[in-house]
Amino acid sequence: MGCSGGTLGPRQPEANRSGRTVFCVKFQRDMPGLDESPFDNHPLGQKIFENVSKEAWKLWLEQMKMIMNEYRLNLGTEEAQKFLLEQMDQYFFGEGAAFPPGYVAPKSKG
Repeated sequence: MGCSGGTLGPRQPEANRSGRTVFCVKFQRDMPGLDESPFDNHPLGQKIFENVSKEAWKLWLEQMKMIMNEYRLNLGTEEAQKFLLEQMDQYFFGEGAAFPPGYVAPKSKG
């Protein structure tokens, strides 16, 4: 058995370099925000920057990997990029985007 190296008690949200906070649409509370927009020149990137915490973005990255693998997306195609943007919008801002009350994020493996 390995050592978990973790701490007991509630997890603290990961900090950011800028010190800015956002009211996270996923966690429904104030949390450290992203340091920069995830992609420039797109309205969804700015919306995410203003409304999504760094921790929720990390969860999206895992979700995105799963989507890319399950759908075997080739992000070199405009169709795949559009599909992924739609999935991202739904993940953060669609119906049921917020986690249920009392949700606890799974512990990271690292």
